[in-house]
Amino acid sequence: MKVPLLDLQAQYRAIQSEVDAAVAAVFATQGFILGPQVQALERAVAAYCGATQACGVSSGTDALLVALMSEGIGAGAEVITTPYTFFATAGSIARVGARPVFVDIDPHSFNLDPRQVAAKLTPRTRAIIPVHLYGRMAEMEPLLALADRRGLVVIEDACQAIGAEYRGRRAGSLGAYGCFSFFPSKNLGGAGDGGMVTTSDPARAARLASLRNHGMEPKYVHHLIGGNFRLDALQAAVLNVKLKHLDAWTAARRRNAARYDRLFRAAGLAPDPLTLPMTPCGAAGRPDNEDCRCHIFNQYVLRAPRRDELRAWLTQRGIGNEVYYPVPLHLQECFAPLGHRPGDFPESERAARETLALPVYPELTDDQAGAVVAAVRDFYRG
Repeated sequence: MKVPLLDLQAQYRAIQSEVDAAVAAVFATQGFILGPQVQALERAVAAYCGATQACGVSSGTDALLVALMSEGIGAGAEVITTPYTFFATAGSIARVGARPVFVDIDPHSFNLDPRQVAAKLTPRTRAIIPVHLYGRMAEMEPLLALADRRGLVVIEDACQAIGAEYRGRRAGSLGAYGCFSFFPSKNLGGAGDGGMVTTSDPARAARLASLRNHGMEPKYVHHLIGGNFRLDALQAAVLNVKLKHLDAWTAARRRNAARYDRLFRAAGLAPDPLTLPMTPCGAAGRPDNEDCRCHIFNQYVLRAPRRDELRAWLTQRGIGNEVYYPVPLHLQECFAPLGHRPGDFPESERAARETLALPVYPELTDDQAGAVVAAVRDFYRG
């Protein structure tokens, strides 16, 4: 049985009539830039995330970029973040002229290790960008306390984590800004690029709205130098439909992850040789302790010995898989001027060698999950 890494066609078939009607309504009005669809999505996402304001933008990358611009972070500034994430996190820091300062990850959560952050602070540090990787929130409490003591801005990179929770609060509601991506592969994905920035500060919200539209307010009057970071009405229309289904899809992803956990253990593959994803909320995704960081499983990522051989084996058998991410950011050629070398961030480098993502999309069937586990079992036991 072939199993794709992600099946967006299956998702679309289930909501096709709703999506088609929403898109047709936008075409009927011919209002494609901002407008009521975007405003409705902003209100809905802000409420969903527990923030008071939200600003629709053109991508998750631009969400990070405009948040940094809103704080005036630029040349001479330093921003703390993780080297084990998608490029956009550090790329956005560099694009505003600031210097990304990397801190290694916690090996269990794959997120920024808060115990190592203080040692990297300097008088030039302006912000911390924790990434809620794979749908599991970073350890926010010590980061927020440190930022408060040092007068730093916390920008949550929540691009993979809409709906994830930390001690009863959702991603995007803890920092000064929360940045989200609506790339099609995300838990809440559009029909192309799109993003959102959440905040609970009215002044920051007004600045974001101005910056996404060339710093223009009113028309043709520019108080700030912004950019064209607007969210299209067509994308907002699709996302307004999908947001209504998000909780059900998240619950299905959590069930699929719990099923993998059971099957891998039953097959004798965990806890050795495989290391399964850390799930502090338990199989049902419900908080079972005060330190809960509820996982929404944008990806189901395990550690696997002989990872590259396993990946080739699965690919030959039609089992979707992916490596997020094979080269840590400190070793990317474009960041060579930062002067890092192999070994500087050992946990990030180890994760890049060992991690593998398996299909966990909501429509994954029992038979498909069984086929994935059987293929992995055959590699290690066959």
